Amino acid sequence: MTEHPIIRWTEAGLAHSARWRSEKGAAPHKRVVIADEQLSADAAYRMACEGTALLWRGDFQNARQMLQAMARRADEKARKARKSAVVHAVDKPASIPAESASKLPTEAFHLHRLAQSQRARTLGMLLLPLAGDYTIPLRRAPDLQRACVEAYGPPGGDAAAGDSLVSMRELLGLIGAHEWRKKGVEVPALEDRIHPHYGVFAPVRGEYVDLVANAPMPSQNSAHSGSEVLPLAFDIGTGTGVLAAVLARRGVSRIIATDNDVRALACASDNIRRLKYAAQVQVVQADLFPAGRAPLIVCNPPWIPARPSSPIESAIFDPDSRMLRGFIAGLAAHLEPGGEGWLILSDIAEHLGLRSRAQLLEYFAQGGLIVIDRLDARPTHPRVSDPADPLHSARAAEVTSLWRLGLKNGKL
Repeated sequence: MTEHPIIRWTEAGLAHSARWRSEKGAAPHKRVVIADEQLSADAAYRMACEGTALLWRGDFQNARQMLQAMARRADEKARKARKSAVVHAVDKPASIPAESASKLPTEAFHLHRLAQSQRARTLGMLLLPLAGDYTIPLRRAPDLQRACVEAYGPPGGDAAAGDSLVSMRELLGLIGAHEWRKKGVEVPALEDRIHPHYGVFAPVRGEYVDLVANAPMPSQNSAHSGSEVLPLAFDIGTGTGVLAAVLARRGVSRIIATDNDVRALACASDNIRRLKYAAQVQVVQADLFPAGRAPLIVCNPPWIPARPSSPIESAIFDPDSRMLRGFIAGLAAHLEPGGEGWLILSDIAEHLGLRSRAQLLEYFAQGGLIVIDRLDARPTHPRVSDPADPLHSARAAEVTSLWRLGLKNGKL
C-alpha cells in the first residue's frame, strides 16, 4: 500500500498504473487516453472540457504548443462569456435591482474565480510521464531534474518513488518557480534580492515591503523608550522572510520569524542566511505567534477571505479571514505594553464586497486594540491599469495599508 494516489490507464491493450502527482491535491483522473501530434487542438480541448485526460506520448515541444492552443481556446471562451454578460447588463439595466447593485463586485469576483478554476482544470488534463529520476521520457524534453528536486525533494526519497504522471501545466510551473528562485526578486528596501522557493509566494508587490521599511519604529512609545535599537520583533507568517530581513536591515536586534509551512521555513532560512542576517533572525515553525511578548509584531496575512484552489494561493486567499482574525485576536497577549502590532493589509476585499471596513474595525475592538495610525500606499502592478481585467474596478480603487495597532490604554 502507498499513501500516494495512483492513476490508471490502458495503453496498447495493456493496463498501466503510476503515481499521480498534483500539488493542489486533485484526485487522479478517471478517464485517460493516449495523445500525440495526430490529435487536433480542437479535439484535445473538447475532450479536456469533457473530463478526459490526455497522456502525451509525442514530442515535448509539441505538447507545449498543444497546451498553448488549448489555453487560447479557453481564453476565447471566457472572453465571449464576459462580452455576453456585459451586453446583457447594458441591454437590461433595469433588471438589476438597486439593492443588488452592491453585490455586483462580489458576483464578478466569484465568477472570475469559477472561470479560473475551470480553466485550470481543463488545461490540467494534458499529462506528461515523469521517470523516477525526474527525467521526461519524451523527445526534445528539457532537463527538469533540478526544478523537480526543488519542488518534490530528492528522487527516491520515499517508498512510492518511481514513474509518475503529472500535468504539463504543473511541470511548466516548476520551471517558472525554478527560474524565479535562481534569478530572485529585486527588493529595493533591501538593496538586494529575495529568492522564492517553489510553493512560496514571491514578494512582487513592493508597496507592502516599502511600508514596513518606512514606518516609524515604536521604540519611542514603548517600554524601551530612550533606546535607539529595538531589541525584539516578531514576523508572523514570514513566507520568504522578506519582512524579517527588512526589520533586520532597520537595526532590530532580534527577530523571530514564524511560519507553519515547511517550504516557507526553508525559503526564509535560505534568504536570511544569504542576506547575512542569521545572527539577528531566528526562523521557527509556529502557528502564528511564538512564545513570549515583543514590542513590535508584524504580520502580512492573506488579503482575500476566500478559499485557495492551490497551496501557493494560501498566501492570497484566507477562508473566513482565519489568519487575519487569529492574528488580531492573539496580538494583545503577545505585545509588550506600549508596543505596536503592524498589520499590512490591502482593502481589495472591501471593494469586492467580501469584508467591510466596519468588520475589520470590529475585529480590532474585540481584540482589545486601538488604531495608532494608518500608512497607505497605492499598488503599482500592471493589472491596476488594465481595463480588460474582470476585477479592474476593485483593483483600481485598492489601497494597501500598514495599520499601527496598540493595546487599549497601552496595557492589557
